[in-house]
Amino acid sequence: MAAASAPDVPDALSGWAVERPGPVASGPLAAVRRALPAPGHGELLLRVEACGVCRTDLHLAEGDLPPHRPSTVPGHEIVGRVVAAGPGVTRFRIGDRAGGAWLRGTCGSCRYCRAGRENLCPASRYTGWDTDGGFADAALLPADYAYPLPDDRSATELAPLLCAGIIGYRALRRSALPPGGRLGIYGFGASAHLAAQVALAEGATVHVLTRSAQARQLALELGASSAGDAYGRPPEPLDSAILFAPVGDLVPVALEALDRSGTLAVAGIHLSDIPPLTYRSHLFYERNLRSVTSNTREDGREFLATAARIGIRVTVSPYPLDRAPEALADLAGDRVQGAAVLVPG
Repeated sequence: MAAASAPDVPDALSGWAVERPGPVASGPLAAVRRALPAPGHGELLLRVEACGVCRTDLHLAEGDLPPHRPSTVPGHEIVGRVVAAGPGVTRFRIGDRAGGAWLRGTCGSCRYCRAGRENLCPASRYTGWDTDGGFADAALLPADYAYPLPDDRSATELAPLLCAGIIGYRALRRSALPPGGRLGIYGFGASAHLAAQVALAEGATVHVLTRSAQARQLALELGASSAGDAYGRPPEPLDSAILFAPVGDLVPVALEALDRSGTLAVAGIHLSDIPPLTYRSHLFYERNLRSVTSNTREDGREFLATAARIGIRVTVSPYPLDRAPEALADLAGDRVQGAAVLVPG
């Protein structure tokens, strides 16, 4: 298939950077304009079409995740068109649509990488944390960690798939949901509403527990069997559960809702403190508690193929790029329906 015509190349990089980490009300983001970066060996320069706003971006802006470098442009759910490619790039051509996700690089040689567990690589690097991300009109990506994306779907619908979708997919697999099992989902934002659809397509019964009435309504529209308050009890014992809300208080709640031998997967990169657990109430009967750390590229490939196969529905709340601070504030205040997505003007 012939590549699309080459998009216009920006004359500079305009976007937002985390200058002063702190509560969103304190204004941690600052508008920036920088020289357009040139792609190095194995790199792509994208003109950004859309970038999802992830809760990880909020954690970085508010300082829950300590910055790895000053004045970093956040954003790691990047959809764009290739406008330039460095030496050694063979998988993409000018005009191709490509996507950038959270995992940006690994060493490729440690025991984790060799075992197909590159998400645990000690030398791993991340988009929008170790290097500038997609809260801008242009972004650099390593071609080996970029995903080819289809032209027949809008950029705003594709963007949330690249982290919310991929991480949600890995969390679903980590939850060890058996065929036809009963899944509880705690919190129902960008990741959760995508993972729920994969579980439903695979024959699961899904119960959603979240504080947002709007999110509960969306869950029922997508096919959940029930939707209740985050601290409530599901209508039946759970084989598996995923905690998407970054609230440690919900860990014992979710563990108590598990049936014997059930598994709880905690999906976030940041979690508030977990209160004390009691062995008998929370872990006995071989209940399992697991964390989820980043993703592998294979997770991404599997999820994107699954999303295309099942016709996944992506609920988005678009914001112009110049309203990035508002998008972060709405995410912090649980005012986003589905996934927030920034769209350069």
